[in-house]
Amino acid sequence: MINEISIRDLGVIKSAVLRLTPGFTAVTGETGAGKTMVVTALGLLLGERADSGVVRHDASRAQVDGRWRIDSPEITAAVDSIGGVVEDGELIVSRSVSSEGRSKVVIGGVASPVGALGELGEHLVAIHGQSDQLRLRSQTAQRDAIDRFAGEAVRGVLRQYQEVFRRWTESAARLEQLTRDAEARRREADELRAAVVEIDGVQPVAGEDERLKSVIERLANSDDLRRAAQEAHEALSAADSEFDAVSLLDNARKALERVVGHDATIAALITQLTDASIIVRDAAQSVSLYANGLDVEGEDIETVQARVAVINALARKYGPTLADVLEMWSTASDRLMELDRTGDEIGELTAVVEADHSELERLAVAVTAARTDAATRLSRNVTEELHHLAMPTAEFVVAVSTGTGFHLHGRDTVDMLLRPHPGGDPKPVTKTASGGELSRVMLAIEVVIAGTDTVPTLVFDEIDAGVGGSSAIEIGRRLAQLAETAQVIVVTHLPQVAAFATNHLRIVKDTSGEVTESTITALSGEERIEEMARLLSGTDSDNARAHAREMLESASRGRGAHR
Repeated sequence: MINEISIRDLGVIKSAVLRLTPGFTAVTGETGAGKTMVVTALGLLLGERADSGVVRHDASRAQVDGRWRIDSPEITAAVDSIGGVVEDGELIVSRSVSSEGRSKVVIGGVASPVGALGELGEHLVAIHGQSDQLRLRSQTAQRDAIDRFAGEAVRGVLRQYQEVFRRWTESAARLEQLTRDAEARRREADELRAAVVEIDGVQPVAGEDERLKSVIERLANSDDLRRAAQEAHEALSAADSEFDAVSLLDNARKALERVVGHDATIAALITQLTDASIIVRDAAQSVSLYANGLDVEGEDIETVQARVAVINALARKYGPTLADVLEMWSTASDRLMELDRTGDEIGELTAVVEADHSELERLAVAVTAARTDAATRLSRNVTEELHHLAMPTAEFVVAVSTGTGFHLHGRDTVDMLLRPHPGGDPKPVTKTASGGELSRVMLAIEVVIAGTDTVPTLVFDEIDAGVGGSSAIEIGRRLAQLAETAQVIVVTHLPQVAAFATNHLRIVKDTSGEVTESTITALSGEERIEEMARLLSGTDSDNARAHAREMLESASRGRGAHR
């Protein structure tokens, strides 16, 4: 249960502490005093979305701290799993929201993600508010309500169903895509095989296109190249000339050798000329070999040009470059194997989809059966509650109908119907009930469903709106009965409901200063009688106080009689 909630700079509340007890706690106060901030504070502690708008206008952040008494080993283990500590059976949870909207969470002394707080909060508190009345207008919310009431009987089989459903939808989508694209893949495979055959026939090699361009250029200018080589060779080393480079270098060397005895430094010059002569002789030989190679190259320009044309055709068709052609050629086998495997995958997926469809049929039937059983019990229990809430002839009916298509939550449609008087046909509850009746119907649903919740604390936020008189007394009695097995916190404006509380908190708005502030006070004795009188008549007159005492005494006797 919750022992204490500390609030700072949240809405109109500058600083307040809610000290809570087991049983039934009523929270009352004037309109605008900040009662909803109590529920907002709880919501923040349970991981709800943080809104910077809740931060008090003159503050940099809002802070909410909650102290829980924990007896559950499961919750203790969940806190341990995130590194937090439950010390001496107490868990401290903190949540702050900055004016910029940034949120910070601390669970058991350890900074934690908001998601962890939300998961933990599901096991600590369930909040039921007027918004539930609006949500229950939708069939989705009505289905969720019956699933919550059914508990593990539906949740267990629904988890299995949803696991198979997700697998089935993924497999079916993949199968549909493969089947739809089968013709395109067949065409791709045929085109790829034809391309491989064509490229195999050419057998291109990397860089061949550039090499062939050089060959064509050489062949096209072979005469000029041959003449130039011959001229160069004659200039370097001509057999019948005294003025070629080799002869001139030899003559220069011999001239210096004749006088080397007169100057030793000439020896170095002779060495240089000898080296130059060797280099020129080597160059002459290379030129000669080049010229001879032109004569015996064995390639004709027509053949080379034909080869270039074939390679260019491959590049235009499968390129745009020869490198691209070679890349496609090298990966063709892998791609063809992938395309061929698609046919096998279609067969395998077809078998999987059919098997999962059969399993979905089986599980959907089980989900429907569990919901139908829960619908019967919920109908009976809510009808009984309505009889205690001044609707003695009303009958509440939950209808479960099964469709043909599979959805994430099964195949069922859930409709909550109401027959206000015997003899009529049940109609949708939101269209049949008046405003006050709708509040009572929704309260009856919430009380019944809340009675099946496994969380230790239940919060009701003004779900008694639109109800008064004897119906309000019955609401208070039903909530007091619920508080015997759970901690119940009720935000209310009805004295008939507050009278049944074993712990009464009042929120008071102070407008005496420049800024409106609200404080929270635990009431007992005359203070509680004064608040009850205000709720009854808006004053604390003697008559109102007398009526308040009588109402509190009557509620006390009602609790005792129930026990």
